Order: sequence, then structure tokens, then C-alpha cells
Amino acid sequence: MSELTTCAVCPSADTILSQFIAGLEVETSHHRVESQKVKCGFGLQGVCCRLCTNGPCRITPTSPRGVCGASADTIVARNFLRAVAAGSGCYIHVVENAARNLKALAASHGEIKGPATLDKLAALFGIAAEDPYQKADQVADRVLGDLHRPSYEKMRLVEKLAYGPRLEQWRKLNILPGGAKSEVFDGVVKTSTNLNSDPLDMLLHCLRLGISTGLYGLTLTNLLNDILLGEPVIRQAPVGLRVIDTGFVNIMITGHQHSMFADLQAKLQTEAAASRARAIGAKGFRLIGCTCVGQDLQLRGEHYQTIFAGHAGNNFTSEAVLATGAIDLVVSEFNCTLPGIEPIAAEFMVRMICIDDLAKKANADLFQYDPETVADLSEYIIANAIQSYQKRRSKVNIRLADSHGDDGVVTGVSESSLRDFLGGTWKPLVELIAAGKIKGIAGVVGCSNLTAKGHDVFTVELTKELIQRDIIVLSAGCTSGGLENVGLMSPKAAALAGDNLREVCEALNIPPVLNFGPCLAIGRLELVAAEIAQFLGVDIPQLPLVLSAPQWLEEQALADGAFGLALGLPLHLAIPPAITGSELVTRVLTEDMVGLTGGRLILEDDVIKTADLLEEIIVAKRRGLGLE
Repeated sequence: MSELTTCAVCPSADTILSQFIAGLEVETSHHRVESQKVKCGFGLQGVCCRLCTNGPCRITPTSPRGVCGASADTIVARNFLRAVAAGSGCYIHVVENAARNLKALAASHGEIKGPATLDKLAALFGIAAEDPYQKADQVADRVLGDLHRPSYEKMRLVEKLAYGPRLEQWRKLNILPGGAKSEVFDGVVKTSTNLNSDPLDMLLHCLRLGISTGLYGLTLTNLLNDILLGEPVIRQAPVGLRVIDTGFVNIMITGHQHSMFADLQAKLQTEAAASRARAIGAKGFRLIGCTCVGQDLQLRGEHYQTIFAGHAGNNFTSEAVLATGAIDLVVSEFNCTLPGIEPIAAEFMVRMICIDDLAKKANADLFQYDPETVADLSEYIIANAIQSYQKRRSKVNIRLADSHGDDGVVTGVSESSLRDFLGGTWKPLVELIAAGKIKGIAGVVGCSNLTAKGHDVFTVELTKELIQRDIIVLSAGCTSGGLENVGLMSPKAAALAGDNLREVCEALNIPPVLNFGPCLAIGRLELVAAEIAQFLGVDIPQLPLVLSAPQWLEEQALADGAFGLALGLPLHLAIPPAITGSELVTRVLTEDMVGLTGGRLILEDDVIKTADLLEEIIVAKRRGLGLE
């Protein structure tokens, strides 16, 4: 056995996956995290500034200001805003491409797979066109028009998308965003050398970015994808390494931009594609979901059953998926595509194709996505997958396919499909909450990381604690990939819930953890919250609803968090962002924010203490609604 196979790997809530990784002869993130445990204390606190050549400056008790005079408060707020702006930019890129794809579909008179969502958005935006393609074109134009406005022009769709009481609060705080791309641009400029030094102004800018990120990059991306790719349908599906069948030409997709795969999915579903696969001895083509784009495809899997094998895992499962040797081609288009997959792809002779130059991988061929030439792209992917399959069958090493993951995950949950499941109204859910059968709702969302107790460990342990306390959990993001692979999103998980929640789950044959899919679906959770609040005639912060992103990882998660705070929700993080070096910034986010939006940041790295805090908040919200 090689030295690598005997070295330690980080703990994982997914024990079967951990055993598989421990036996690999290739290096993964689960190995490397052990050698990266020593962190820079200045970086963790956010008190390191490297914006100019007088630095990097590090703030200490004996050196409380940088060379330029910037204080810890300024440096921390500046670093935080720059990170939120970068995260927001990622999401705005995604929604911009989705809108471009909708416009291209309208021009080509392609198939509109979600006509009900198209009609809903057209009515919301005041579009009077009867022709569906004119509707689609005008919806796309409204979205693109808002994204491209200057920062001094307010985004017009915010008033149509936002929940009324929230909109009024944002007006009072003067945090309604201008054009989304311009807000990102201004956030970067504002944080440059010797410009803004006002921490409060920069934190308010974070809230503006959170609003444009949430309503456009999250909520609208989901709805545009519903039009392009089909609306989610609740069903049961397999997940984990078990979904991979070595008899097929297997294409792993990774990223966040599902609409970029619409043409490929359509082509792979044809008899012509199946015939090409059979001609080389394969049973057909299969798409293997990984990271958030895989979650989004899983969400809509009802429409793609003949070619979608299932969702294999989240970002830190992707290396193991490749190490099975059963993947023939990787198509990546955005982030959560770890650089660590590159040497593994090389080792197993897996061809990599990148279709968005913003996410170019070092050893991937770049075929830049363009709606006008998407048919050529699909052909390029199919041809390369066939060629790769023929060359690399000897590399298959799928030892744990039959035991990893779960066969009965409930997926396809969205604000619409859940409401339909409840009979077209939120009344049954509200009645269950009022009766105490469901104590409250927790959104456990966001990324996976390897440092909050290990791979998905905090996420899984906290979720188990919450459902034991009769708190139903809604999940979106890489958290979903971890929770589903350990069985918490299957109806059988009802056995792990408290008596009241278990009774509800068993009566409805649902799990105590509902799978909303990708991190983009945090926008769907906002729609659920707004619709329930409207049903009750209250504002969102009054709901017995809490958020936790226990294992958040990257800048996009900070932009998500800014949206949650703007909505007025309590938001828990197990690992603090780099803000603790500033008493002012920490106080504003963890205490003063309540008086601004109603939300606040909760920093706690103990699972039980976190569950206690979140339960206390839910009970207090119930009391405020007269339910206790």
C-alpha cells in the first residue's frame, strides 16, 4: 500500500465515502486538509490588508492602524464587502446567462418546458403579449435591462419581486439596489486603496448586494430555469456513487448554470444519440450530477429520466466520483469545480471540457458556450465522450457503487410543488405549526467544507438535532448533497425526528428534511417564507423560521448570507467570516442588525448550543405570533 493510502483523511458524516477515499491511491481534498490545519490568525480575523505596496499591513494591539491609517474596522469591513461583491458577481453572471438563454430560446422558437412559470413572470412584470415567444423575449429583456442599469438607477423588478413589508423596510434604510452589475463594480471600487473608510456604509452596501443577489441571482435564476428546463416535480430518486453504471458513457457535469445543458440534454434523449452509444458497446449516455448543477438537474429529474442517472455528491465528493474510474467526460461551467479534480482526471484518462471561460480549468479544453452555436457544443461533447469511453474502459474501479448513497431520496421540492402537495395552499402547514406538530422551520443551506468538524459533519449533526426537536428542515445547496447521501432526505428518516414531526412525516410519507436542490434554491426558500408570511399577514422576521449555513465555504455564501440578513432572518454560521478582528463590524452584524432589518448573525461552533439557540428563537417567534 502506498504512503498516500495510509495517511489520514478528514472526518466525514458520510462514512462509506470516507472509507472509499481512505483507500484511494490518488490525493483528494480530504487528504490535503490535514496538512493545511495551521491557519493565519490575521487572515481569520480579517485584519490583514494587502491593497497597496505599503503592506501587507497586519493590525495588532500595538499596531492598531495600517500605514495609511486604516483601522481594523475599516480593513475588516473593506475585506468583507469585497468578498460579498465577488460572491454577488458570481450569481449575477449565472442569472445573466439564464436570461440570455431564454432570449435565444424565444428567437429560435424552441420548446418552452415551463409555460406556467412563463405566464406567472409575464403577469408579474406587466407583460401583455399573448404569443409565448414574445412573452419569453420580453421577460428576458426585463431581467437583462435591470442587471445592466447603472448603480444610480434603481432596479425596477425589485418592487415586483420583493415581499411588500420587506420592500418598505429596504426603502427606509435606503438599500434598494441599483443595477446589479454596477453594484458589484461599485463594491470593488469602494474597497480599493484610500477610498471608502466608513464601515457602516460598506456594510449597508453588502445588504444592497444581498438584495440584488437574492432576488435576481437566486430567485429569478430558478424561475428562468423552470421555463427553460421544466418545473420541479416531487418524486423519489437514487443518489450517491450507486447511481453510476459502468455500462454507459458517463458524463459528469459540475457548476451552477443548468440552462447551459438544455440542448445537450435534449440531444442525449434522442434515439440518434442512443444509437451512437450502442455502436461502441455502451448501453447509452448518462449524465452524472455533481455539485449544484447536478442538484438542479435532480430537482427536474422527472423530465430527464432516460439520461439522468442521479446526483452523486457535493463539491467535496467530486474527487471521489472521478476516482471510481467510471466517468468518461467532465463538463464544467462554473465554480465548485475543484482544482483537485484535475490530476485525478489525468490519472484516470478523463477528458475535461470547460464551457465558460470564467471557470477555465487548467487541463480542460475550452469550448465557450454561446446560445447561437450551442448545437455545435453539444456535438463536441457527445463526440468527445464517445472517444473517451473507447479509450479508457480499463480505468474503471467502482468498488462501492452499490453501497454508497440512498435509493429513496425525495426530490423535486420547490415553492410550487410543495404548495401543490399541500393542496394548493399553505394552510395545512400553518395549521401544523400552530398546533405544535411542527415547532418551526430551519433552512440548513449553503456549502460543504472540510473544517467545521469534517466533511458535512456539522451539517448532518445539526440537522439531526433540529428534527429531533420537531423542527422541519429545508435544505438547498451542497448541504443537500451531504444530507441526502446519509439518508436524511428519505421518508425512512422520519424515525430520527421528534414524536410530533415523526407523526407528520409518517402520515404524509415525507422526510423530515426537504430537498430544494442547489444553492440557487435558497431563492425558493425566500418564496416559501414570503408566501407563508403573506398568508399570515405578517412580515418575514416574525415567522418561526431560522437559517443556518453551518459549513459555508466561499464568497457566494457570503452574498447569500447578506440576502438572509436583508430578509430579517437569524443566520447561523459555524465558522465566522473574517470579521472578528473588528468589534464594530462584529457588533453590527450580530447585534445591531436586528434594529435595521430584523435579522442577525449567530456565530457558534458547538452543535448542541447552536440547536438550543435556534430552537429558542423559534419558540420566541411562536410566542410573538400567539402560538405558545
